[in-house]
Amino acid sequence: MVIPCYNEQEVLPETSKRLEQKMKKLIQNGVIADSSRIAFVNDGSKDNTWQMIEKLHNDNPLFQGIKLSRNRGHQNALLAGLMTVKDICDVAISMDADLQDDIDAIDEMLEKYKAGANIVFGVRSKRQTDTFFKRFTAESYYKLMNKMGADTVYNHADFRLMDKTALEIFSQFGEVNLFLRGIVPMIGLETAIVYYERSERFAGESKYPLMKMLQFAFEGITSLSTKPIRLITELGILIFFVSIIVLIYSLVRHFSNQTIPGWTTTVLSVWAIGGLIMMSLGVIGEYIGKIYLETKNRPRYIISKYLGDENDDVDLTDVKFQNTRNL
Repeated sequence: MVIPCYNEQEVLPETSKRLEQKMKKLIQNGVIADSSRIAFVNDGSKDNTWQMIEKLHNDNPLFQGIKLSRNRGHQNALLAGLMTVKDICDVAISMDADLQDDIDAIDEMLEKYKAGANIVFGVRSKRQTDTFFKRFTAESYYKLMNKMGADTVYNHADFRLMDKTALEIFSQFGEVNLFLRGIVPMIGLETAIVYYERSERFAGESKYPLMKMLQFAFEGITSLSTKPIRLITELGILIFFVSIIVLIYSLVRHFSNQTIPGWTTTVLSVWAIGGLIMMSLGVIGEYIGKIYLETKNRPRYIISKYLGDENDDVDLTDVKFQNTRNL
């Protein structure tokens, strides 16, 4: 299991307790091997998250720790965890540390895997615990993503199962601008869905307020699709035809001696076209910026410390300097 953590000291004791109980039960029932592990990925936390992970590892070998050199964001932290364990596991299940994902859904995920699924998506069945605003914005988010060309699984976040085959293929995706919710469905293979009800956050504060969610959505769209640029082109063509109509209308008014001062329409047109140009430049600039980051070929993450089993066959040299070309 791979659990990204950023400032999770308030929830980590309860998360580790529940996950330990679940893993022990699965081991006792013969569903998973007794060598199964829980890997917490510390994404540059500023609180005592890493110290708590170290203590969990020292007290119980069931827990492992992966420490990033600095904060790289949720998606890179999750990637670091998956790429670290992909060579020592048959299956990796990722979930957030806040206990909002249903731990009991893991049982059904493993059943789907044993039935032949390479990837199992955890999908929310309902949103009764959300406010109307949260429910409306979240559902609009998924619809917008799909319409803009970023094919995602509706109501699926990062609670998923991936087997070794899926992880190996996933490791070949080398882009720096990560949006795993859109990349994983691209893998293909055999997929399945497990529905669950998402709970309230157990403790602490959400790491994805509204503004960050909007940024995340824009990141996903521009990382996976060129549709925004196509929309700008289509909008430009539309405005061009509208301008021809306005030109014909103006000439007719002029030659029929019905010309009137058009200060208001002129000002409105200038502001509208100016705003459209600025917006278009912003979208194009976003893509150019992403191209710039891709050509830099910088490491997406650097692992400064790994707490695992002594016999784990993990090449930390490769992991520490994982980048887009050697992945």
